[in-house]
Amino acid sequence: MATLQSQRNRRKTASFGTTNVAIIGAGRGGTALMEIFADDPLVRIVGVAEVDQQAPGVSLAKQLGIPVTRDYRQLLAMERVDLIIDVSGNAEVWQLLQDFHRMGVTIIGGASAKFMWELIEARIRATAEIERTLNKYQSLYRLYVKETGAAVTDERTRIACDIHDGFIQSLAGVNFKLDLCLQLMRKNPKAGLATIKESKAQLKLAIQEARQVIFNLRPLHYDKMELIPALTNYLKSYEIESHIAAKFTVTGDEQTLFPRTKIFLFRIIQEALSNVHKHAKADRVSIRLEIGLEMLRVTITDNGVGFDMETVLRDPEKWDHFGIKGILERARLVGGEGRVESKKGRGTKVVVEVPLFDKDKREDASHGEN
Repeated sequence: MATLQSQRNRRKTASFGTTNVAIIGAGRGGTALMEIFADDPLVRIVGVAEVDQQAPGVSLAKQLGIPVTRDYRQLLAMERVDLIIDVSGNAEVWQLLQDFHRMGVTIIGGASAKFMWELIEARIRATAEIERTLNKYQSLYRLYVKETGAAVTDERTRIACDIHDGFIQSLAGVNFKLDLCLQLMRKNPKAGLATIKESKAQLKLAIQEARQVIFNLRPLHYDKMELIPALTNYLKSYEIESHIAAKFTVTGDEQTLFPRTKIFLFRIIQEALSNVHKHAKADRVSIRLEIGLEMLRVTITDNGVGFDMETVLRDPEKWDHFGIKGILERARLVGGEGRVESKKGRGTKVVVEVPLFDKDKREDASHGEN
């Protein structure tokens, strides 16, 4: 709806070609007409008639600076009226209007007026629904940009730490031992040979660490986008690093999943397992992936110390600290929902559910729109 000031300005600056409209009735019909006409620069509402001063359109008319009268006949007496619309629903009023004739004045009422305001009201509702939908997707887009940016930053920080604490340290150790070999080869060739073997073993470890860093950068094989093999490989390294036994079970076919869903799902599982490693003090964790026809569900359960959910929910810092927020936001970004269940001494369960749609139907629908 137009701002009150803009409506008042149009009333002051009405020019030739503007249609002067009078409305009889300030109920649903009159309110709908005022809301739509308030945005039209070619329409000027010169008056509203309503017996019930508690009708919703009365307060709106006053806010817009439109004169309000109880007697509709005062509208008929106005000099500058081009169109009178009767949405009062009063048969006597409509009968009198049918008998009213004045050059240059058009009367609309009865079924025609009802159809008009119902159509306008439907348009207003549709516009409001479109605005709500746009606001919803704008919020999700902002969340996506924020989450994606935060995820990239987190991944860079984590990988930088992995490189510094693992790969770089291993290479530094190899470099030190090779320097030592140069000294030993002159004084004690046998000890130098043993040091070379140690250096080779350490270099092999550094290569494995480098491969792990590369895998973390590209966890899914982008040529095939295979989720399950990527998760299987990740869990092997996770068990070695965390000393937590990970049981992975899968039902369903991952080919029904969109690539974007696979990527987000991998990150959700990765985030949840990272939380288990950091906070749970668990020695076992299970990951169950269920891919159905209409729903994808992943359940991650650990046997750790757990925590008091109510306490965490009341404290935003703890909410972020335990990584719950990131998991739930990532689930929302693929149109799903997540929940976390935990009690002290009873471990933690993370469940993420994402509705699935038939890929062929989605593609057919998109082709039909072109």
